[in-house]
Amino acid sequence: MRRRVVVGEGELQQVAAACARALRGVDVVTGQQLCEAALVERAGWLTALVGSLAAGVVQEHWTGPDLAQLASGIDLVGASLPSQGWMALRRLGWAVTLPEGVYVPDRVVRIAQEQAGRVLRSAWWRAEITAALLATWPDDPTRRTVAEWEALRAALPDGPVVATGVLLARTRQIAAFHARHQRLPTGLTECEQAPGAGAQVVLAAVDKQLATLERCQEDPFHYGVLILRMPLRPDPTCRAHWHPVRIRFRLPPHVPATAVLCAPTLRVRQGRLLIDVPYALVVAKPRRAGHRTAVAFDWGLNTLLTGGALHLTDEAQPRVVTDGEPTYFRAGGVLAKADRLRVHGEHIGTRIDRLRTLIASRQERGQRPDPHLVAKLAVLQAEQERVAKRRTRLNSALARAAARFIVDHAIAADASVIYLEDLRDMQACGKGRTLNTRLSQTVRGTIVTQVRHQAAAQGIAVVIVPPRGTSQYCPRCLTALVHHKAPDNRATGWAWASCPNNACGYSTCRDHAAWQRIGARGLTHQHKTSLDRAGGTFVIRTVAPALDRASTVQQQTRDRTKSGPTNKRPVPGKRRRVPAPPDNRASTARPGGKRPAGRPPTHPTHHSQRCPRQQGPTTIDTPTRPHRPDGARLGAGFHRHAHTTPARRRPWPSHPSARSLTPGIAQETQADERR
Repeated sequence: MRRRVVVGEGELQQVAAACARALRGVDVVTGQQLCEAALVERAGWLTALVGSLAAGVVQEHWTGPDLAQLASGIDLVGASLPSQGWMALRRLGWAVTLPEGVYVPDRVVRIAQEQAGRVLRSAWWRAEITAALLATWPDDPTRRTVAEWEALRAALPDGPVVATGVLLARTRQIAAFHARHQRLPTGLTECEQAPGAGAQVVLAAVDKQLATLERCQEDPFHYGVLILRMPLRPDPTCRAHWHPVRIRFRLPPHVPATAVLCAPTLRVRQGRLLIDVPYALVVAKPRRAGHRTAVAFDWGLNTLLTGGALHLTDEAQPRVVTDGEPTYFRAGGVLAKADRLRVHGEHIGTRIDRLRTLIASRQERGQRPDPHLVAKLAVLQAEQERVAKRRTRLNSALARAAARFIVDHAIAADASVIYLEDLRDMQACGKGRTLNTRLSQTVRGTIVTQVRHQAAAQGIAVVIVPPRGTSQYCPRCLTALVHHKAPDNRATGWAWASCPNNACGYSTCRDHAAWQRIGARGLTHQHKTSLDRAGGTFVIRTVAPALDRASTVQQQTRDRTKSGPTNKRPVPGKRRRVPAPPDNRASTARPGGKRPAGRPPTHPTHHSQRCPRQQGPTTIDTPTRPHRPDGARLGAGFHRHAHTTPARRRPWPSHPSARSLTPGIAQETQADERR
């Protein structure tokens, strides 16, 4: 079921996936109508059969020499191995052991070999890292010296590319093995158990003899048809026990009508048959360099994203200018909910460990486990799984909303590139137990993945910039900033930054200064952007000190040239319509006076709001009252808990109106609405 799209000049093929649900089907041989439960039953038999066959192949060849043989790309006679996993395994002679008395078609064996080949090939990267760590194992694994880090980087195949967090995680894994067995492991295969093949059926390895996929002839824009041979029983013994089933499913609305459908993947989840349908379409090819307008964003804690737009002028000596209007993505309610679910899951895990200890202690004494404890353990395990799924769904929704926010602002600013900082190596330590946990639980990697996916559809490049020094120096003069708690509180803190240079005197939020430095660094170093072949992503790996010193950001001033008559009418919402009372202090009392321009002062409406500080319409500070979104009362769901700055058109040219923005996220505070 291979599909190809015609790619023109300046275009490339993008492959995305959409998840559909199969509700009914028809047995082509008998004509029997299959409900969702019958489809799930047959798909479960097929998934279990494929999973057991693939797991057997992985378990048999989970050795260092076999992993190296498969990763070398050379077969036993010296010829190159094909890219398909099932064909590579057959060239190496790694056969699948079928259960006795069970008939499995050759195409189903292909699926098992393809899944096993993907698992074994993906393990080689971890095996190389483990081998490099064992070859350069330090005396104190908890704290390496500079020379030991350099030796480790030199031993790695892609030393500068591998994130430090990955190396530290593998170091802890090896140290745990050493603590249990009092020796170092020989390699990855001894340090880890053989992984499973996944509860799925990958149809990319088969042809039309087993499965076909096409759009429905009656309604090709909304429905697809999958014809797949499925078993009639969990242990089919002959060919007659495999019948083709015609499954008609609805395509998700975000799948374009011009997209080409590719071979899907079947999964059974929570009593439902899910079909992951990849689709290919042609998009504009993002540029590696030559950008003039960009948007940059800095990661935060309470404010998840802070960013803005920057422009590189066309002068002989290009300058980086910005309008100085930041954009914010605040998801305090979502992050608070995720933190509550985390704490709840930890409490459940503690109780599960305690119950397991009690049950194991009774078994060690030769006693029968208490039925009450066993039943309680089963309930807690089910609750733990439910909480984990809720956290997964919440993080996925947060990542999609944050990515949509970033891409919408890039479209509004007519930006051709999005600059983000690389925080893979950030280690949350030394900031307290609560803050360390909150920093570690942020789904930054998932957000970056979603941004790349959504930006690719618009032809916008996503470039990762080195984060060192972005929050340390002033974006105007590159003087080291002084960080304190607030503009009116000079105590040592991290929220506010002030420039000690008297000639500059720039004072702003720490995150506001950071996103300007990220964008300026990306625009001035865009010729150093490289393409990571492994992941197909753009990244700036090194920073040139000379270019970094020249990447100052200048405030863009509004053109106030007199080009027409002055508008005498007051700005709506800026002047009161009610006349002022008469001025009795004058010698001659007039019927009414003029009020000053501006909004009327806000007064507390109830007793709980009577606090010394008020959230006025011209401030960007956080109110002292707790976060109480209306979504909990109105039933609006997730987006009532994500407060974002509305996308605004920038002074420089913007995208055509056809590239509309995506509504649905609640707007920011009154301070952002007034802009």
